[in-house]
Amino acid sequence: MARVLQIRRGTTAQNDNFTGLTGEITYDTDAKTLRVHDGTTLGGFSLARADSVSGGADDDDPSGGQFDISSVSPEFWQSLFAQYTPSPFTVLDSILMPIPTNSGNEYVFENDTPAKIAQVFLVCQTPEAGYSIGDMVSSFGFGDWASPMVNTYVDASGLHAYLMSNSQAFWVAHRLTGAKTNITNERWRMLFRVYC
Repeated sequence: MARVLQIRRGTTAQNDNFTGLTGEITYDTDAKTLRVHDGTTLGGFSLARADSVSGGADDDDPSGGQFDISSVSPEFWQSLFAQYTPSPFTVLDSILMPIPTNSGNEYVFENDTPAKIAQVFLVCQTPEAGYSIGDMVSSFGFGDWASPMVNTYVDASGLHAYLMSNSQAFWVAHRLTGAKTNITNERWRMLFRVYC
């Protein structure tokens, strides 16, 4: 014998006065629709039937027509954007610094806000490895290390960005071939960029 799943059901008035569990579905026997519950909203949320939606399928237009996005209320969009828009942040760039020939490079920003994201770029000063003057390259490394990460911390003097390189030779991914290509340090500068 086949199994049957039967969900809670009731009239529109009964559904309006019911708070279902999170993810629970109930059936409105008057409106012939389903309601989805979130555990807190009285009555839950009614799901629209295709025959009650503007542009839905009917005898005159069995293809279903097109959904009109302008029918969505401005309040819906405002709520959605407020929920998913990231908080504003500040982008800070260091000065252009020479490629380090010792243990690394450090720059101190006059900012006491911790970095959300920190990046380091090599900025071309003299054409090399397929790059032109001013090109910012993030695909680089030194020695056997690729895509180096920036260490950041905040103390009384500000936000520190530090890249440890251990006196190893720097290289970039060639602009045209992507091949690891050693660079001439004097032809490049280093730039830290932090997002606070």
